Amino acid sequence: MGCTALMPSICACSHVLHDERSWGWSSSQSLVPLQAAWLGINIFLFTYYFLFFDRDERYFYTRAILGSALAWARASAKCLNFNSMLILLPVCRNLLSFLRGSCSCCRRTLRKQLDHNLTFHKLVAYALALFTAVHTIAHLFNLERYNYSQQASDGSLHAVLSKMHLRDSNKWLNPIHSNQTTVEYVAFTTIPGLTGVIITLALILMVTSSTEFIRRNYFEVFWYTHHLFIIYFIGLVIHGVAGLVRGQTEESMKEVHPQRCAEFLVHKPKECRQECCKEPEFGSIPAESWKWVLAPIILYIFERILRIWRARQKVVITKVVMHPAKVLELQMQKKGFHMEVGQYIFVNCPAVSLLEWHPFTLTSAPEEDFFSIHIRVAGDWTERIIDTFQQQKLETPRIEVDGPFGTASEDVFLYEVAMLVGAGIGVTPFASILKSIWYRFQQNDQTLKTKKIYFYWLCRDTGAFAWFNDLLASLEQKMAESGKADFLTYRLFLTGWDTSIANNAALNFDTVTDTVTGLRQKTIFGRPRWDTEFSAVAAAHPRSVVGVFLCGPEALAKVLQRSCHQHSSLDPRKVKFYFNKENF
Repeated sequence: MGCTALMPSICACSHVLHDERSWGWSSSQSLVPLQAAWLGINIFLFTYYFLFFDRDERYFYTRAILGSALAWARASAKCLNFNSMLILLPVCRNLLSFLRGSCSCCRRTLRKQLDHNLTFHKLVAYALALFTAVHTIAHLFNLERYNYSQQASDGSLHAVLSKMHLRDSNKWLNPIHSNQTTVEYVAFTTIPGLTGVIITLALILMVTSSTEFIRRNYFEVFWYTHHLFIIYFIGLVIHGVAGLVRGQTEESMKEVHPQRCAEFLVHKPKECRQECCKEPEFGSIPAESWKWVLAPIILYIFERILRIWRARQKVVITKVVMHPAKVLELQMQKKGFHMEVGQYIFVNCPAVSLLEWHPFTLTSAPEEDFFSIHIRVAGDWTERIIDTFQQQKLETPRIEVDGPFGTASEDVFLYEVAMLVGAGIGVTPFASILKSIWYRFQQNDQTLKTKKIYFYWLCRDTGAFAWFNDLLASLEQKMAESGKADFLTYRLFLTGWDTSIANNAALNFDTVTDTVTGLRQKTIFGRPRWDTEFSAVAAAHPRSVVGVFLCGPEALAKVLQRSCHQHSSLDPRKVKFYFNKENF
């Protein structure tokens, strides 16, 4: 909810959803500490409040009417409040960036959890859907029991309790006071009923429109429906205000304890020769949802205010370049803008859409006096923004920027050896890294911890290589001049080709430069043999910690993750491969 970061339709890894880190285990297992704590709290809350409402004597009379459905409804309500408190926190991008930058003492441990913010956001959303279903079903049973008890005339306890409003309008326990009142009437005319219907519908729309198919093919539907979170929280806060579910008051419990006086209500003697029990008095369960969500809502409001303030700061477009394969490069400047390698920004173009913001990985280096992004056509919005810049005449379209925000690629220079794997335009985070390396070599930076980088780029067509060739050529030349030609080993793989390209490459195989890219490194036709690549890296660096960074599809992630596991040594003194993935 409120998550404009879930937009994978934009441009491969230019859109950073989240990154996954693992070594020798499933990528989801790096989330285990956070998942375990979250799941444990949910189990505790549900169990504690289920037993509380199922056994506490203040709700003895309420259970006489509703049965165990009371405990199911109240326990699920507590879990709904808890998860509603959490749902906004993973999408507070500025908060996460602050935590990422300020927690140096526990950097690796905490950042692993922060890097899974959107995975956790979706997990909490699924929990909300589950507990909403439990809460709704339980209250449907409650309404049926209320209605049944109101119409009962057999003198049973639940029938007597349902008629108490006839003697004193303030002593009611059953909110249904008429035999003509239906369940539908209560659901659509009372505050709890109407708000319950509204927030349930809002949640259904948000969850269903968040599916991958909708996000990729109908992003606008996802974006607009996701902002129903505003209605959801408004409805949640006022949902329990009316207090239809009631229990016996503390004062009444002292005078009229149900264990002693319940029988008196059913078999009330005409004359009280001994001490008689008074009729119990009831009070509503106070609304508590606002206590749970107030702080996150205030935090999120400040988050949005900060985003708006930063977005309104002027962005100057210094250069527009249209690369082959219809890739648009925008070079920009903004006062006070500071970035690190591998970070991303959110971009809005009012000429295309006033409300839509889309994330793009920065392709510039921190050492440059501008920041840049590369955009390829991957949906309606990207196609419209490319057309807008292509058709510009006198005035350059205005761009608004929010960010930058961190990703797993920021940590690339923490490893002695790094393997960078990009698929298609998924190379964008590594463009920033390689550019930064180039500048560091120019400045003869002695603080660079990384000693070796292996770069793998997989493309389906030759046009995709074109816009990145200049950078690789410059790196080749600079590293050769500085005597560090072996610092960067890069391999380019063409996964889609025709016979003419292959024949031309074969005929010119002995030339100094590659016929496809013009680089010294020859293009390889086909896909990498990852076991061979990992074995070679492990043999070359037998005692190093190797960071493997991927920006590419999930199928490739599974292959690389398996290779990390297979080629990591159990001996802590020997080579280990740590997997880092940016999903899109």
